[in-house]
Parts: sequence; structure tokens; C-alpha cells
Amino acid sequence: MLSKRILGFVLACGMSLTGIAHAQDVEGSSDHPLLTRFTTATIRSYEVRDYDEALLPAGRIDDSETTGNLLKLEGKVTRIGYRIPGDHSVLEVMRNYEAALAQAGFETLFACNSHEACGIDMMALIANTGRVRPTAFGDAFFGETGERALLARRDDGDGPVHVFLHAVEDTSTGRTVLYQQVVEAVGLSTGQVKVLQADELKKSLERMGHVTVSGVYFDTGRAEIKPESDPALGEMARLLEADPALTVYIVGHTDNVGSLAANVTLSQARAAAVVERLAADFGIDRARLSPQGVASLAPLANNSAETGRARNRRVELVVQ
Repeated sequence: MLSKRILGFVLACGMSLTGIAHAQDVEGSSDHPLLTRFTTATIRSYEVRDYDEALLPAGRIDDSETTGNLLKLEGKVTRIGYRIPGDHSVLEVMRNYEAALAQAGFETLFACNSHEACGIDMMALIANTGRVRPTAFGDAFFGETGERALLARRDDGDGPVHVFLHAVEDTSTGRTVLYQQVVEAVGLSTGQVKVLQADELKKSLERMGHVTVSGVYFDTGRAEIKPESDPALGEMARLLEADPALTVYIVGHTDNVGSLAANVTLSQARAAAVVERLAADFGIDRARLSPQGVASLAPLANNSAETGRARNRRVELVVQ
């Protein structure tokens, strides 16, 4: 919570405390408790995830497809898209945020003050790829003349808090567009999903011909299987050991973030990694396992929101 001293400072800097939610805001939205809005700003998009992954630019971005200069975090994620009338410049808006964050004890990890300094692909990364800001989130911007970004961190008692801000002055619409993302370190509530047992996997295969195997985990953009995937791999092995005649496709699926070609390669590599683990660690004959990567071509849900993208990132068994 902001102290009275910080609240007073925020007021002095020209940031609004006239209400956490405003009449023109999108329904259900509000400012983050740690950071109020700039005066006259309205919320155009809003999303809160109790626990999610976040990628925050921590340096200039010259290639929106690479992972360089991106800080990967997990925790409670709040994403807010603000619209600010054009009589307030990007400089004025960001100077107010910089002052408020500094007064509140945040350390600046990265800041840029122009399109050239932020990198030629900073805007593309944030607006188009879905890796930082969800796709179709907030206002689009055109004819921009000013761009600034800021990443700041403060260590609180429960862990670090990161704030990322990206502001663009849109000359075509006469407004400033601000994207704000706050990532708070929180503990993950586990035990909400169970790994399907081998007999449950078998029933699904017999009924539908395919089954999603929950609990197989990879880092973003990587094909190395994480250690916490061992229980799920063990149940797949038990299924295959119990039915020596069963042959399956191991199918890797991704969301639609990034290019299709890259995701085909990634999903194929992930499927192959599962085959390798089943053969090397559990003694399953590789001839019974065929790795296939289909990228985002067989989604379970809409890829426009993170909830859908999370469902689409999966490993399936399909009967050959």
C-alpha cells in the first residue's frame, strides 16, 4: 500500500487520486493499488492474472522475434491500457511516473526516451506479437512521434515488484497511449490440477483416440522438459508398458505467439524430447512412438487471450 507521504507526492506530480475507477473506464477495471493513473487518463483494457508468466523488455529491442533483453517473471500480473488526451505529451506523462516510482523506492532497471533509443522493434514487440501485451489489448497507435519505456523494481517483504510502462504519443488520433504492467512475486497455489493416471489415459484413448497429457512443462521457447514433468511422463510410460501393442503419436502443440515456422520447429522438438525421455528413462521402444509437431494448427481455445493460449500449449497422445 502507498503511504500517505507517497500519496501526497503522487498528487503533487499531477497523478490522479480522484477515484480508483472512473465512469469511462472499461467495466470491472481499476488502477493498481501501488500506482495511480495520470490525470485525465481512462482505462481502455484491463486484465489481472493471479499467477501468470510475464516477459518485460529490459533493454532496447531491435528484433521482436528474439528473446534478448527480455526479463522473464512469474507471479500476479496486472495489465492496464490507458488512454490520455493528446494535450499531455509522452514526456509529461512519463516524467510523472518516473518521479512517483522513485519516491516510492523503485529502482529503474531500464529506460528509453525515443523510438531510436527503445529500439526499432520495441513497438512491434509490445503491440503485435502478444509476448508482452496481449493481442488486441488497448488502443492501437499510428503516426507516432514520441515513444518512451521504463522498467522499475522494488523489493518488498513478500518479494520483488516490477513495473513496466510503455507510452506512445499518437499524432493521428491526438492522444497518448500508455501500457502498464505490474508483476508481483506471489506463491503459486498448487494442487489444483492432477496428472491423469495411466488407466485414465487409456480410457480417453479408447473413447476418443487421443488424450491431452497434463503436467508436461517447458520454458517459453524451449524444448527441454522441466523436472516437474516426471509424474506425467511416468504415467505415460505405465500406459505404454501395460499395452505392448499400443503405438502412439506424441504430438506437440504451441500457441500462436511467434511465427508459424518457428512454432512448428518448437513443437516438433518438444514432441521429440518426450519420446527421448520415454525411451531413455523408461525403456519404451522408440518404434512405438512417433513425434509430431503441429504448432498452433489444432487449438483447443481462442489464442487471443492468455487463458486460451495456455490451454493450447500442450502435449497429446494420439493412437496410430
